[in-house]
Amino acid sequence: MIAGASLARLPAMIRIRAMTGKDVPSASRLLGESWRRTYSPIIGAETTARISDEYHAPHRIAAELADDNKMSFVAERPDGSIAGYAMAKMDATGDVMLERLHIDKSEFGTGLAADMLHAVFAAHAGIPSIALEVIEGNDRAIAFYRKHGFEVVERRPASHGAEGHSSFIMRRLLPRA
Repeated sequence: MIAGASLARLPAMIRIRAMTGKDVPSASRLLGESWRRTYSPIIGAETTARISDEYHAPHRIAAELADDNKMSFVAERPDGSIAGYAMAKMDATGDVMLERLHIDKSEFGTGLAADMLHAVFAAHAGIPSIALEVIEGNDRAIAFYRKHGFEVVERRPASHGAEGHSSFIMRRLLPRA
């Protein structure tokens, strides 16, 4: 259910679709707000702001959108605003890494995050598994991913400039198409 197809169970007819260049400013803003809200209490406001400013800037998101190894999705409300953003990349081994899954706080509890996750799964049908990294302490995300079949397979130092903190690598096997 990608590329303009509406998902019937989504609230207010939110549709998940492939991201385009016009979505970059909104996705960047959503991502920055989500990161600051989630990670400031865990790794500190200053570190969170530094990481977010570097990795979530519009030019960086636009460059990722142009990368053929990455697939980006947005959840668009009827008014055109962006309620969610997800990005997954294919790594050198042919595995998929879910790099980002963020939704607007106003959509918490609506099922939108699960629907975005399922859109990523559907787009990667036939791939054996999908992995992700989540910073230890992000209990909401860890519980969400566990609920959706992910298991912790590794604990390691956090990447992306969060020195001194640990991350979990979580993986889920995907059904064969």
